[in-house]
Amino acid sequence: MPLAAIIDNRIFVVHGGLSPNATKLMDIKYIDRRQEVPHEGAMCDLMWSDPMDDKSGWVTSTRGAGYLFGEDVVDKFTYENSVEMICRSHQLVMEGYKISFHNKLVTIWSAPNYCYRCGNIAAILNLDDKLTPTYKIFEASKNEKRENQNNKILPQYFL
Repeated sequence: MPLAAIIDNRIFVVHGGLSPNATKLMDIKYIDRRQEVPHEGAMCDLMWSDPMDDKSGWVTSTRGAGYLFGEDVVDKFTYENSVEMICRSHQLVMEGYKISFHNKLVTIWSAPNYCYRCGNIAAILNLDDKLTPTYKIFEASKNEKRENQNNKILPQYFL
């Protein structure tokens, strides 16, 4: 996934979330992407920031990078940039996807049973010709379907 992209001037696609250091699409356009993700600044925020349902404004993230942002931040960003929806990934969603802030933000998680232990469903966002979103959800394959040719279970990373 790119750091950020725009689909038909209506949907803003970003890995993590928004940044108080880049409130306009032009700010994001001019970020130098030919670098490691820094520990602070707009590029860091776009990669690692997350929405928060219960607060407004900007709060330093407990992840150690990026921010938590509220509905007011999303409302302002979508209005000032003439964007209808922000689509992001980055954050585990047990149901595969989560629509927030009156359909202005959606989080998509496409790794079922993340790390072979979370038990989550995954989702894929489909956009039709009119950019109407639909969601396809799916579960992880059974253990026996993850076996390799030597009948050994694939590594159980992060356990």
